[in-house]
Amino acid sequence: MELSHLDTFVKVVQTGSFTRAAEQLHTQKAHVSRVVSQLEAELGVRLLERTTRSLSLTEIGREFFERAVGILGAADDARRAVQQAQGEPRGTLRLSCGVEFGMLAVNRWVRDYLLRHPDVNVDLEMTGRVVDIVHEGFDLAVRVGPLADSTLAARKLGELRYGLFAAPGYLRRHPPPRQPGDLAQHALIRFSGSRLRLVWTFTRGADTQRVEPVARLNANNSFAVRDAAVDALGIAQLPLLLAQPEVDTGRLVPVLADWQLPSAPVHAVFASARYLTPKVRAFIDLAVEAFAA
Repeated sequence: MELSHLDTFVKVVQTGSFTRAAEQLHTQKAHVSRVVSQLEAELGVRLLERTTRSLSLTEIGREFFERAVGILGAADDARRAVQQAQGEPRGTLRLSCGVEFGMLAVNRWVRDYLLRHPDVNVDLEMTGRVVDIVHEGFDLAVRVGPLADSTLAARKLGELRYGLFAAPGYLRRHPPPRQPGDLAQHALIRFSGSRLRLVWTFTRGADTQRVEPVARLNANNSFAVRDAAVDALGIAQLPLLLAQPEVDTGRLVPVLADWQLPSAPVHAVFASARYLTPKVRAFIDLAVEAFAA
């Protein structure tokens, strides 16, 4: 029984589909189906119940799956030990992140990572869901915001900072606000994709003010919020990473720049700090460098 066959079977169970398993393994659906059938013939049992619409584990198939995951994990630990001894990043890095932050930062990190380390490949999944790193076979995930309690290990990469911005044309038509309370007299553009941003909290020294924005535009995508601000539709709260290029070109200007908005922590999350492979460590180090810069 080959490890690659166990890996194929585990991928089928994890993805719930021969087709999706084949995509992750970069092979053909027919090959995946043939490998599972060979396993069943070798073991003399049916591991999967197949219908035209779904796959499900048999009772013996579930026990075999759990043992196969353990065997593959042990083999992976052995590979990691060898990689740590070698020291050079190599192999395929499976990485997950949110769609927006992926477009904002992670995509650039991946490009720099590939340029820096020629012996690695990257499978990047940008998604709105929180992936199960262990059971779905990811090496790490990049997550924005406070972390939920978890048995996973994490390393803080940096802080995503925010500010208020508006187009010069909008500020020519409306007197710029001097304090947060003045925002009630302005058209506001609000990111609605996070409960943490439903109330705008401003601090300046010991002074704290909270504003519940009545927005002219609510959008659950930061790029849409930025574009509306550039089009002079109002004042928007934006990540500095997203706003700064527009500030540099003069299309946006900071508003209430002497007031601070809460930042959001950004973490790399992974299964275990004990067996951190060079490919994972190298990506995390690169991300930390990018934040520091």
